[in-house]
Amino acid sequence: MSQEIEKVKSFIIGSGPAGYTAAIYASRANLSPIMYQGMQPGGQLTTTTEVENFPGYPEGTEGPAMMEDLQKQAERMGADVRWGMVTKADLTERPFKIETDDGKFFEADSVIIATGASAKYLGMESEEAFKGAGVSGCATCDGFFYKEKPVAVVGGGDTAAEDALYLSNIASKVYMIVRRDELRASKVMAQRVIDNPNIEVLWNHVTKEIVGTQSGFIKALNGAILENVKTGEEKKIDIEGFFVAIGHKPNTGLFTDQIKLDDQGYIITAADSTATNIEGVFAAGDVQDHTFRQAITAAGSGCMAAIESERWLGEQ
Repeated sequence: MSQEIEKVKSFIIGSGPAGYTAAIYASRANLSPIMYQGMQPGGQLTTTTEVENFPGYPEGTEGPAMMEDLQKQAERMGADVRWGMVTKADLTERPFKIETDDGKFFEADSVIIATGASAKYLGMESEEAFKGAGVSGCATCDGFFYKEKPVAVVGGGDTAAEDALYLSNIASKVYMIVRRDELRASKVMAQRVIDNPNIEVLWNHVTKEIVGTQSGFIKALNGAILENVKTGEEKKIDIEGFFVAIGHKPNTGLFTDQIKLDDQGYIITAADSTATNIEGVFAAGDVQDHTFRQAITAAGSGCMAAIESERWLGEQ
């Protein structure tokens, strides 16, 4: 018995500002796109609280609310937005063959990859041991559980600064563990951190180990061992939550042996374009952008990908 195959002009892998914008434009171009949202529908912005730098929101907005708005707009335009993951994508010949975790099979005339990027972790055994039991890569997801408790944030960029500021309104104290003697965050965000009385920045420190207790299957994080990179001196901080905000890695595992990637794993696109090395396959958002990584630039590249996809299909 042969497997039923859905045929589609435009298949969008992943959501977020890039994917949803691509879906809006592809729908308006009568490409009848199908989108599979991925593990994190809405992408990284669903883990962000206030978004104040996206045009059109003079009072700011919440990241999850913005993503809900974009999804509704894409669906209103006619996009078929589905919950689930793409598990296999064969891009070696057209039509492209795609399989999903709900057992569906597709043949797509064009593909837009908008799989984004995922949080990086430090890679320590103790960190892995306490994941979900004190260690988290998402402050806005898990911060609620640490109300009036001491926590730490690792990192010195905008994400770490935003996480520390968010947690400062929930936790009893926030330690910010910074490897250097300055923050990489924007000046505005850095000043907000420094001015916040509930945040203590531990300059020139790295994390050596996460410590805690375990009773049966129950684990409880209660501290972290830090090392001063200049003096070598070690110290323990008493915390119950440990939030990692040291950057992201592009979600390109599905395409490693098919699409050209740079040395960091990001998809390489042509200059001033979202086109990949495979004709008919386009990439938008953080999966191909390691420079700006903003919602507005992701949305812009999603627009570009849909327009380029439409034009490419029109030439075939």
